[in-house]
This record gives sequence, C-alpha cells and structure tokens, in this order.
Amino acid sequence: MEHLVIRDADVVDGTGEDAYRADVVVDDGRIVSIVKEAAAAGCQRPRARRELDAEGLVLSPGFIDMHAHSDLALLRDPDHSAKAAQGVTLEVVGQDGLSYAPVDDRTLAEVRRAITGWNGYGDDVDFDWRSVGGYLDRLDRGIAVNAAYLVPQGTVRALVVGWEDRPATPGELERMRRLVAEGLEQGAVGLSSGLTYTPGMYAGDAELTELCRVVARYGGYYAPHHRSYGAGALEAYAEMVDLARKAGCALHLTHATMNFGVNEGRAPELLALLDEALAGGADLTLDTYPYTPGCTTLVALLPSWAAEGGPEELLRRLADDATAERIRQDLEVTGADGCHGVPVDWDTVEISGVADPALGEFVGRTVLASARLRGEAPWATARRLLLADRLGPTVLQHVGHEENVRAIMRHRVHTGGSDGILTGTKPHPRAYGTFPHYLGRYVRELGVLSLEECVAHLTGRPAARLRLPDRGLVREGYRADLVLFDPATVAAGSTYDVPRTPPTGIPHVLVDGRFVIEDGRRTDVLAGRAVRRTPR
Repeated sequence: MEHLVIRDADVVDGTGEDAYRADVVVDDGRIVSIVKEAAAAGCQRPRARRELDAEGLVLSPGFIDMHAHSDLALLRDPDHSAKAAQGVTLEVVGQDGLSYAPVDDRTLAEVRRAITGWNGYGDDVDFDWRSVGGYLDRLDRGIAVNAAYLVPQGTVRALVVGWEDRPATPGELERMRRLVAEGLEQGAVGLSSGLTYTPGMYAGDAELTELCRVVARYGGYYAPHHRSYGAGALEAYAEMVDLARKAGCALHLTHATMNFGVNEGRAPELLALLDEALAGGADLTLDTYPYTPGCTTLVALLPSWAAEGGPEELLRRLADDATAERIRQDLEVTGADGCHGVPVDWDTVEISGVADPALGEFVGRTVLASARLRGEAPWATARRLLLADRLGPTVLQHVGHEENVRAIMRHRVHTGGSDGILTGTKPHPRAYGTFPHYLGRYVRELGVLSLEECVAHLTGRPAARLRLPDRGLVREGYRADLVLFDPATVAAGSTYDVPRTPPTGIPHVLVDGRFVIEDGRRTDVLAGRAVRRTPR
C-alpha cells in the first residue's frame, strides 16, 4: 500500500459542511492524518514516501453508486473504467430483484436468459458459485472497485416457487425467508425487488412484508423497483412506504422517478408523500440518475402474464400469432403492467443494444422508426426483435421530465445511482457519466445543488444507508476510497450518440489507498473487494 500525502487539496468531506484546505495522509489503505491549512499555518507539514500536489482539485470520498447493474461486468472486465473513471469506488449490485445468487442450476440458466439485456448472457463468465456468499467470495479475488450485494427477491422466488403467477405456499414462503436470511448472514446488505419484472412481480404485499421482516431483523434495507413509475406511480410509492412500515424495515426507493406524460410536473406530490413518511419516523432514502430517459429491456415492457413460466414460455407465446396479438393489445391499448400501466408509445422506445450483432441495424432507432423503414406495424418489429434476439434487446425509454429530475435530486434523503446497463452498442450515457454529470451539469452549470451538498448525496449519505462504519467520509481512520476532481472542468463525456466516452476533470481515483485512476488513466490495480453487511 502506498504511503502518500495529498497536498493542498480542497477537501469536501461528504458531510455537507463547507470545504476546507488540507494535507491528507494515506497509509495502509486508510486516511491516517488530515492537517488543515498546513501551508498557511506555517506548521510542520506531513511527509510521505510519495507526494501529490492537489492544488486546484477537490478531494472527496469516492462516489457510491447505489443502483448498479455491474453484476457480471465486475468479473468479466477487470478494467471497469465505465465506473472507475467516474470516481465510483463502491457499487451496489443485485438490483431490481434479479441477479445470479442464490440459485441452483435451473434457476441460474433462467435468470441468465431473463436478464441478458442487462448483463449479457455471460458466456465469458465462469459461474462457479450458487450462493450469495460464493458470489461475494468471487468478488474478493480482486475487482476494479468495491461492491455490495442485495439479495434479489425475484431470483429467490424463481428458485422456490418458479415463474408461476400464484401465491407462495406457507412452506415456500418459509423457504424464501430462510434464503433471504442466509444471504444476509453471508454478507448481503439488504433485499431488492423488481415489481414490474417477472417473477418478482407475482409476489403480493403480504409475501413481501414477511421477507422484509427478515431484512429488518438483520439491519438491512429493502430496495424495491416498485409496481409503477407511470399510471400508478404515487400509489406504488405509497404501497412501498406502507409495506416497509408494517415490516419495520428501512426503505430505499430505487431510481425514484416520476415518468410518462401522466406524471409531468408531479414530483412535489411524491416529495410530500415522502416528507409525511419521514415525519412519521420512516427510515427512508432514495436514489436517482440525472437524466430524463429510462433504460431497461424490451421484454420488460410486456404484460406479466406473457412471461409466466419463464423465458422459454415467453418465447413460445411470442411465436404464436394469436397470443402475440393479445400481447399487442395489452401493450398498445390497455397499458401493460410491464409498461407501468401506460399504453406504449413506440416513438419513445429506442433500441440501445442487441445480443446478436446481426441485428445491429435496429440499434439507435426507435421501434416506430424501424417499423416505418420496414413498412410494417411497430409491434411486428418489436416482436421480430424479441424472437430473433431471444429477449436480448435493451431500450432507452424517452419518458422522463427534467423538472421532476431536478426536484427529486434536491431532497434531503436523495442519493445517486446510475442504474447503468453496460452492455449494448449504444447504452444509456448514465452508465458512463452519472457522477461527473451531477457535478458538472447540476452543480457548476445549473446550481441545482451546491458542491458540498452534491458530494454528500453521492458519498456520506449512501454510506450511512449501507451502514458502513469507515467509508463515505474524508475522516481520519476511514478507508482511503477517494476521488480528486477539478470542479471547474469535471463533466460527463458520454452522450446519447457516443455513450462510452470517458469523463473529464477526474485525474485521480483511489480504492483502498491505491490508484485505480492516475493522471486520468486506468492503472492495472484491482483493489476492490466485496463490502459485506456490518452486523448489528
């Protein structure tokens, strides 16, 4: 480990307090000394084997991505510059109720197919684990940045109940409770759900409440992608607040947006609901990304009944003309639950990636635009893609509202989460730009947040939600997960046209006191490890 002094940094410490000038000494992976205003005071300045001149740079804790989809990217891509270059030093994976542990052989194959659009199928990954602890042990072999894991409720349900739309039996519910408990005992920080994704969405509130009671017993938190971000958004948020209250469980609302035309300008209603819950004693936080489009898989928009039985059953239904027409009716006329109860507007659904490169002509166009080029109905194009790519396409949904984005990010329990999907030809730029975009666009250019407030949203506050006793702040004794950035130039390089462009203005990033980004370039350091739940 390096013995390092970072000289004359403007320290923004993650608490929200004003910045201060200091020399910061790092040794053996920790911050061992902070000497404020050393030069001005004329006092003896700390020495180290290596010195870094930070004049003009802000030193802050490393950013914590509270909603990441790097579950396989961490293993397949040791470079992982998509996150390291942004200053991210910790990601929370296992999101939206679907990931790769706990599983058996059957469930693993089903989950790999179901979320191919999030992580790829994983042909280049050795799935040599089946438990949560086994996955965390695999991360401990060395990754670019640290990672924490949420037990995915949909995967647990697939393992115990299958992909059927029915209530769990008492015996099945007890087995799911045991699996959640085992995952938390093995180091998971909480439980996630994807309640517009199958099979997790088949669980009723009573079932979810029982699982959340287990989470509460271990001091974890519940992170639901709730049942609607569209037509029933406010009701869906209220449902989660009430569920967490009944379970006595901490609640973290993931990608807490208000999308689609029905919710334009309605962020204040959401924030009033949250303020009321907080006033009543709720342990509540949320995360957002600083962009208006959403990103998911094309298959996620379909009605849940079409996916009952698993991915292969869904493919069979798509291939049947009569059943495919029922799906179209739900999507285009009724408003499918997978599309948040809103009839789909194919002109807002842009294909961002496909698993089969032969289908690359569809990428970068909306489904409606591709359909017009082909002289066919939009559903015919979407159906063709789903079948040919075996549920692989990812999409951008242009359904957000800037005024909602700004209002929610100002809230006192807000944290940052990229929700970044790293696969596909043209992924959402949030995967490569979320954190510098907060600092460049919403701090420097728009003044929506002050620099100190924003850094607290991205560091200290998420660390508190994760109950990390020694991360998230620039403080003596804390882990040296740190980022140095230029507040005058920091910006996202990623755009919708060139989404994999690295950010600017972030020359140095340290994980556990070691440089993973140095002078703006990725080193070969793999200092990241699994960050396990802190026992109560």
